Amino acid sequence: MYIKHISIVLIGIFVSSCVSQKKFSELEALQKTTNDALNSVTIKLNSCNDERDLAIASLNSANDQIKFLKANNQDLINNIGNMTTLSQKGAENLEKSLESMKEKDLKIKTLRDAVTRKDSVTLALVTSLKGVLGDLNDDDIEVNVEKGVVFVSISDKLLFSSGSSVVTRRAKNVLGKVAKVVLDKPEIEFMVEGHTDNVPISNDCVVDNWDLSVKRATSVVRVLQKDFGVPPSRMTAAGRSSYVPLFDNNTSSNRAKNRRTRIVVLPKLDQFYDLINQGMTAAQ
Repeated sequence: MYIKHISIVLIGIFVSSCVSQKKFSELEALQKTTNDALNSVTIKLNSCNDERDLAIASLNSANDQIKFLKANNQDLINNIGNMTTLSQKGAENLEKSLESMKEKDLKIKTLRDAVTRKDSVTLALVTSLKGVLGDLNDDDIEVNVEKGVVFVSISDKLLFSSGSSVVTRRAKNVLGKVAKVVLDKPEIEFMVEGHTDNVPISNDCVVDNWDLSVKRATSVVRVLQKDFGVPPSRMTAAGRSSYVPLFDNNTSSNRAKNRRTRIVVLPKLDQFYDLINQGMTAAQ
């Protein structure tokens, strides 16, 4: 702006003083040079302003990026902290699960060991019974195992006379052999079951099949106690009448098979659980 004023003044002097043509040309050239310099400076100024604006924009962008990175970094730090917490909880839960699995495996192993020991006792009992009773007719007496329980089934014709609950002399010989095995294994208990066929019975000594089945069971128990010294606390007498037949009562042969006395060796659950508890205690 200042240079423009100088140009105007010079022109005014030239016009008013009527300077020479040469002087005018010099002044005109000076004006052109001055204008060119002004334009060049203006262009440079504008370029600097543009560069300044770009620099400010770049600075603002950089500041925004720094803020974003700081916030993102904090989120990462927080996530890492959460992941660490989760990892610790996961490790604790995994450890608890492993401990629980170990306890379950121990219980299963202990239970298997107890079952194995119980099966061993059962096998030994069956072997002993078959050993002492092996010389008898299979139709008269049977020893078998069902679901881990030992059964000794003695036919009616071997133990009693028809319709009677009095044990025969021959039968006492058989019961003596059973008593020997029982006395050698004081840890077992057993139940004597009386069974009849479905033919009704009634006389001066017996009211019905219920009465007959119970009296036969108690007669066997008395013989085992009085003649062979089996402790009564280890025995139970029960009558089942005709309601648990082995076969249909439609033939005389089947009815004869249904008339029987069965000795059931009772599993002592308290001893079984003692085996389990002993195994658990030994494993700790």
